[in-house]
Formats: sequence, C-alpha cells, structure tokens
Amino acid sequence: MTLRLASSRRARPLAAAGAVVAGLAAALVAAPTVASADQHSPSWLSSISWSATTLAPGVTLRTGTLSGAQSAPFWTVTLQSSTTNRLTGKPAATALGTAAWADTTSQALTAAGYTPRRDDVAWPRYADVAGGVQGVRVRTGHYATQAQAAAAVTALKVLGLAAVAEWTGYDVDTSPDGERIHVATIDQRAFHGNVYATHGGPIASRTKLSAVTAQLQATVGVNAGFFVTADADGYQGAPTGIAAYEGTLQSLNNGPRSAVVLGDGPARIARLTATVTVRSGGATEDVNGINRKPGVVRDCGRPGGLPTAEPRQDITCTTSSELVLFTPQLGAALPTGDGVQVTLDAHDKVTAVGTRGGTVPAGGTAIQGIGNDATWLADHAVVGKPLRIKEKVRDEDGRNVPLTRHTSIASAAPNLLTDGRIDIPAAGEGVIDPLDLSFNFAWAEVRQPRTMIATDAKGRLLLVTVDGRQPGVSEGLTLVEEAQLLRSLGAVDAMNLDGGGSTAIATNGTLLNTTSDATGERADGDFIVAVPAS
Repeated sequence: MTLRLASSRRARPLAAAGAVVAGLAAALVAAPTVASADQHSPSWLSSISWSATTLAPGVTLRTGTLSGAQSAPFWTVTLQSSTTNRLTGKPAATALGTAAWADTTSQALTAAGYTPRRDDVAWPRYADVAGGVQGVRVRTGHYATQAQAAAAVTALKVLGLAAVAEWTGYDVDTSPDGERIHVATIDQRAFHGNVYATHGGPIASRTKLSAVTAQLQATVGVNAGFFVTADADGYQGAPTGIAAYEGTLQSLNNGPRSAVVLGDGPARIARLTATVTVRSGGATEDVNGINRKPGVVRDCGRPGGLPTAEPRQDITCTTSSELVLFTPQLGAALPTGDGVQVTLDAHDKVTAVGTRGGTVPAGGTAIQGIGNDATWLADHAVVGKPLRIKEKVRDEDGRNVPLTRHTSIASAAPNLLTDGRIDIPAAGEGVIDPLDLSFNFAWAEVRQPRTMIATDAKGRLLLVTVDGRQPGVSEGLTLVEEAQLLRSLGAVDAMNLDGGGSTAIATNGTLLNTTSDATGERADGDFIVAVPAS
C-alpha cells in the first residue's frame, strides 16, 4: 500500500547533529521540572467527544471536540534568550537558553520583584535528534488576560529583559482545555469519484479552499502543501516543494521531504526526488526549478543554494547559477533580469532565444538560465533545433513513480508516522535545527493549527485538521501530538501538511472549521479534494 520501507527510514538519522545535541543536553544543569509529554499518547486524547456523518458513500466526516478538560491554562510571560541565527549570523531570540542564562535571568527577575519559574524542556520524540534537554525556559506571572501579560512584558523591557506574552495552553506539557478536530475518512473503493491534488487555478495564484470545493462540487477537501506567500520570495501561490497535477510536474522537491502521491492506485506517502534535465545533442544540463523565479528558493533545499542547500522551513535561499523551467500553467509573466531565455513548442523545438521576460507560449514551455547556466543555455539552444526535456520522479528507495494523467503529488513536511510508529525526521526535513534553538521552536513544538494526511491499515485515506490559536476553544497540536492523534485514529503512514492560518477543511463550498487568521479564510496554494464522478 505504500512506497516506503520502514528500514530505509531508520537509516537516515542526522548522527552529527545528534551528537551535538547530546553534548548540549549534557552541559545543561538539571532543574526540578523537565517538560516532556510525547513518549505515550496523552490522556486527553481519550476525552475527545466524537460525532460522525456520511458525506457520500465511502466518505465519512468525524468531528471531535475536547472541552471541559481538567486543565487550567493561563497567560504568562516567557523570557527571551539572545542568540545568533546559525545561517544568517543575525541576532535572534529564543524561548530556551542555557542553564547559566536561566540562572542570571532568574536572579534579575527576583531582584525586580518577580517570581521566576524555570523548566528544562526536553527534545520531542524526533527520529533524527538525540533525546535529553534542549534548553531551559524561564517564565514569570500568572495572568487572566493577554493584556495583563502584555503589560508585564512592557515593564520587563524597561528593565532590559526581553520577553513575550504566551498562553500556557499551547505548551505540550500542559493539557489543552479545548480542541476542535475534523477527520474525513475516504474509502476509495467505495467512493464513486476521484481524490487528487489540484492548484485550483494558475500556479502563480492563490485561492480559497471554499471556492475550490464549490467549483469542483467536492465532497470534501483540505489545504495541502507549502507555498510562496510574498512576492519577494517568488510567485505567490506557487508550491515550494514537489507538486504535480494531472500528471504534469509543476514544482521540484526541496530536499528529502515528504509527499503524498494520489491516483493510479491507493494513496501513498514517500520522500520523492524529481530529476529534470535538458539535452542538446550529447550535452545535458540539470534543471534546478520549475515555475519559480531564478535565483530565489523558498524553503531552500536545492543544489547550489545559499546559505544552505538543505531544506529550511520558511527561509528563502538564493542561487547564482541555475536553469528554471516554466510550464503553460504558470499563469503569470515570466521573470525579467540578467540571463538567457529559450522558448520551446509542444515538441521541445526551440522557437526563440533571447532576454528574459514575456509569457510562456501556448502549449509550449520556457527555460531561463542565470549565471553559468545562462552561458550553457545560450551555447546550446538553436532556433529550430530541439532541446529535449526529460523528467523522472523516484522514491527514496530508487523506485520510479510514473506520472500518468491521473497522478497528482502534493508535498510539505515532516513525515509523522511510518508503519504505525511515530517517525518524525524533523531536522532532516528542515523544520527544526538542533544546532539553533531560535529556529522554528514555535513552529514545531508549540501547539498550532494543523492539517494532516494519512492512510490506515485498510488502505483508507484520512484528511485531518485541528483548529488552533484559539485559547480555551482549540489550542492546536505540536508535531508529536499530530502523530499521537493520527495513531489513535488508526493511521499507519502519515505526514504533516501546511498549517497555521492555511489550515482548512470544506465540503462543496462550505468551510467546516474555524480558521485562525483574523481576516478569515486564507487563500492557499494547492489542495487535496475528493470529487464525485460526473
């Protein structure tokens, strides 16, 4: 039922990073409390009340609500430790520091009349990070409202102490007092229709899930992969990882990250690598991107990227030399700037060679080159002659993933479950950095709105959302809590999709969950939908 082999997953830990983390943990002085709650399923999962409804034959929607839990979260103030971003070298702040920092900060709080609380925070159950204590958290205050906590933050800043107001219900070591969960279970053998990933419009565009499900009259749909959200980082709406719709690659993978393959059989989750080459006679050159602006790589993870070629969530890397392919589905003007551009017809025959800009020809493609790859392109592209484009997608075990007209792919990060066990390669998939505690602590280890996709032992597909950032109503989940929830639902293989303000689930134009953005439902990139046969 899946492309993955558990043994290949186990062979991919980041040994060097783990050694450093183990050393850091050993250097920290033990405190009375260690915040850790991920080795077993939390007790609050059994307190969720469930209701169910049938959306269509083969599609069941379950709604879970946690309320009145034996938990009393409150607003507090978290002190911030000053550090330096490991990649950029710029000043940064983190909620966790060393034992020495915690001692000094606690003393300063006490001297100012505040009562400090100090917790050693353990590493979550990640597959590629050694266990132990990752850092020390220092807090003060117990406030009824966010405004009261914010006032304390202002007072502390006057004393030279950096701090932020936080809701303790977002902490993994505090049981949430509210959760709202939606689980769409799709039995593709019983559902008379198709389940696939779609962008809902041109690649360079953003659309709301409610609009997409209304247009397609979808039985159910959720938001899917990570996408560009700012013009400075590329085309808004364009996927940042591997994506394919109706069998056509529209974006390349950014490192060894998780993806879901739909169509031509049961849904399956795997780490995919897409290879695209351009050949002119006997000369071949790699294509380093599809439908993105040359030189700009959102979420990093491409060869030649700076400051890193590894995946790095929500970081934009740059390249100085590469080829980028553009498809007719781009739906926007081609980038301008230094370099060379070649346009091709439907048979890969060169129709023009020149400067960058214009649009993708109808039924054809365009290739842009910058740096040394611009020279290669200019030397090998001849009007009237072919430039052969070859594409191949393989899983982590080297097996070919055929792209037929029924195939679609959406990607995000990280993996959550493999063969029923918690398997979260958070460092390898670039959502945390064991060597930089300022990077993505809140993204991974603080409860957030989440969207997930999974398969169970019966081969059914699970589309799951959890609302978040709503104190007392729905707190959200951490990455480990996602895995724990999915395992309690019977999932075997699972991955995290885009979350936060993007998290959405809808049926035929009606939004089912409460999104977290103050402005309402967010316009997203791509989606996974179950559409009945016409």
